[in-house]
Amino acid sequence: MRNITIYSSATCPNCTAAKEYLKEKGYDYVEKNISIDQEAKKELISMGYMGVPVIMIDDEVVVGFNKNKLDEIL
Repeated sequence: MRNITIYSSATCPNCTAAKEYLKEKGYDYVEKNISIDQEAKKELISMGYMGVPVIMIDDEVVVGFNKNKLDEIL
């Protein structure tokens, strides 16, 4: 099984869509909500990202909700 982490926020429609898409596909993931988790926000910024969703799949990164890229990696 792939190691999937989604950096998201409470007000992000693309984050919600990405999470729903992964659930539909049967993938488990860890969500790090930067709206409520300051450590997650610091992690995201330290990696050079300022927006969400950022989806980490093992050592690959998908910025934004990109179905084609997710399907390609998964």
